[in-house]
Amino acid sequence: MEVLSVASEVYPLIKTGGLADVAGALPGALASHGVTMRTLVPGYPSVMSKLSGGRVVQELDDLFGVPAKLIAGRVEGLDVIVIEAAALYDRPGNPYVSPDGWDWPDNWKRFAALGWVAAELGMGMVEGYRPHVIHCHDWQAGLAPAYVKYGPVDSVKTVMTIHNIAFKGFFGPEIFGQLRLPPHAFGVGGVEFYGGISYLKSGMECADYVTTVSPNYADEIRTPEFGMGLEGLLNGRADTVVGILNGIDTDAWNPATDTALVQTYSANTIQARQVNKQAVVEKFGLDGTDGPLFCVISRLTDQKGMDLLLQTVDGLVDLGGRLAVLGSGEAYLEDGFRHMTARHPGKVSIANGYNEALSHVMQAGCDAIIIPSRFEPCGLTQLYGLRYGCVPVVSRIGGLADTVIDANPAAIMAEVATGVVFDAGSAHTLYEALRKTVRLYSDDKIWKKIQRRGMKSDVSWDTSAARYADLYASITGLKTNDDPDN
Repeated sequence: MEVLSVASEVYPLIKTGGLADVAGALPGALASHGVTMRTLVPGYPSVMSKLSGGRVVQELDDLFGVPAKLIAGRVEGLDVIVIEAAALYDRPGNPYVSPDGWDWPDNWKRFAALGWVAAELGMGMVEGYRPHVIHCHDWQAGLAPAYVKYGPVDSVKTVMTIHNIAFKGFFGPEIFGQLRLPPHAFGVGGVEFYGGISYLKSGMECADYVTTVSPNYADEIRTPEFGMGLEGLLNGRADTVVGILNGIDTDAWNPATDTALVQTYSANTIQARQVNKQAVVEKFGLDGTDGPLFCVISRLTDQKGMDLLLQTVDGLVDLGGRLAVLGSGEAYLEDGFRHMTARHPGKVSIANGYNEALSHVMQAGCDAIIIPSRFEPCGLTQLYGLRYGCVPVVSRIGGLADTVIDANPAAIMAEVATGVVFDAGSAHTLYEALRKTVRLYSDDKIWKKIQRRGMKSDVSWDTSAARYADLYASITGLKTNDDPDN
């Protein structure tokens, strides 16, 4: 079965968040299920710099007003089709925003082009290649199902995956005339959303199936609290909406072989984590006390609950904890953590930005990772934490609730606890969770059992990849390697 994955970022070619990790890991995970997946990605500078030996499979004189080429190749273990269109994608820094922090004003065109090319590939634009399914990720790929639905050949099947429903790709109605869609596409059953155009809503409305990245989040977004105005659409097609939990690349994230670590280890040699802990302490300029070392590896935003964490930092330090923060985001939150660094020297420290290698060392050395999100479709950092014995302290929301088992007395006695789970949205409940974590940490026997149980959790793509393969099979009528009749 041939599947075309359409994503605005894919690790290790380009990454700003978890979407890239998912798009990068899924092709390999699906291979053993009889699914061949190619990834369509824009030709950003970081992508083009890694693309060598590719071949031009199509030339386009007019891709929304600019010339373009489609280049097929294999890069970093991924089969890719890259849209080389310098006028759209050859820009510095982040794929979505300019160096001054504002969205590129032509993002509507840049990602309409991505969706349009995907649909054309699905309808046979390149000789010898025609996927059975187009799998679209988030709003940037959301127009692809609309182009298929309103195109001349509506035979290829489409799947729309919501990684975060808060980002809807909303633009004014004035762009509609340039989107290459028929007039009747601008309607409630098409791309229209509250008088404008939402690329995410377009994909959700027009795709054959809608998935999101955890079962709990699939339920949450069907409510007004989390649906962001799209809950009615989701409830209206509830029989074609499903939550499939994300996994992680367990080869790239393996504490026994991770070359980024100062010291590798396994669940049986968990005491070796201490070497990495010392490395984190030195990197962040923290003191060497015996209390628990907490970390945050996150965008610093209100969605991630970072304002709640700021309110509890004093309490965390009073409990005997230390905190290492890696991330960037809203200015007032960055300033807040810098203030806490000055307020608690040797106890709190922030490294602004993102560093992939450092994130691995932090997961391998810190005792616990704090994830106090107000909403979290799936989350990957808690899965990395489980894999590395960095105990997750998470809000009871979305995929966090699906993946972490709270260390309550019954779970501890049954030896199934993998972390600490608390009610979302409150600095008080977060503080109580931190106090509970410190108490658990003080009992080395219990703490080690929680760490080892987490490290033995199945956080791989194996089960979820099988579910995606079954979904593709169900909408195409084709068989996969998992089909008992195959």
